[in-house]
Amino acid sequence: MPLNDVLMLAGALVGAGIVSGLLAGIFGVGGGAVIVPVLYEVFRLIDVPEDVRMQLCVGTSLAIIVPTSISSYRAHLRRDAVEIPVLRVWLVPVVLGVAIGGYVASFAPAWVFKAVFVAVASISAFKLLFGRDDWRFADSLPGKAVMRLYGLMIGIASALMGIGGGAISNLLLSLYAMPIHRAVATSAGLGVIISVPGVIAYIFSGWSKMAALPPFSIGYVSLIGFAMMVPTSIIAAPWGARIAHALPKRKLEVAFGIYLATVAARFVAAIIW
Repeated sequence: MPLNDVLMLAGALVGAGIVSGLLAGIFGVGGGAVIVPVLYEVFRLIDVPEDVRMQLCVGTSLAIIVPTSISSYRAHLRRDAVEIPVLRVWLVPVVLGVAIGGYVASFAPAWVFKAVFVAVASISAFKLLFGRDDWRFADSLPGKAVMRLYGLMIGIASALMGIGGGAISNLLLSLYAMPIHRAVATSAGLGVIISVPGVIAYIFSGWSKMAALPPFSIGYVSLIGFAMMVPTSIIAAPWGARIAHALPKRKLEVAFGIYLATVAARFVAAIIW
């Protein structure tokens, strides 16, 4: 790729990092729900082929999540807010789910990734826009067998979406009456379990597609995307947080619900057309 094109890619990713950081700060999330849609538009503008574009977004998103999730988990652990027994039950099935998702990424068409993103984003958007605090499956977590099944499903969905699992696990744990602060803290630990093996899986699954990928990619992970987005998103996130603290909680929920619904509609359109 000519130097001008490389510089254009770097500039676009810096801008994407700023947008992702702002949205993450405003909505309190730092994972693929924000990063993947932004990367998708950037990679579309620089003509990354459709058949590898979504996979590159997902793999790069997982790489970006690694330092964020480790930092977040350590902070919550210091506050003794993490439900370690839940993470122990989830460890093996989640990693297995991530491995399955990474394997699927090596051969699945792009619409599969978009469809998974649409499904999870739509459910989360519905809960944010129309859900009530008293919605419950039960007042305590289910047994280990059901929890392991949940872990497997979270691992597969997260690997195909490029998220750290927080959007899914927060929703799930809240439906079993876990206090939101402990649910968020536990989800931070889940992000570490998902993102690290997820990156490895996407590097290997995209190894045979290197010729179709932009420069500075290792498998389905864009190193320039990682390098450009991590620092700029970290810088921009506090700006978004200031905006968030100026808004009531319900308005934030509605705004994020609308954002997720819009992203879901965007990917539905991409699947159809």
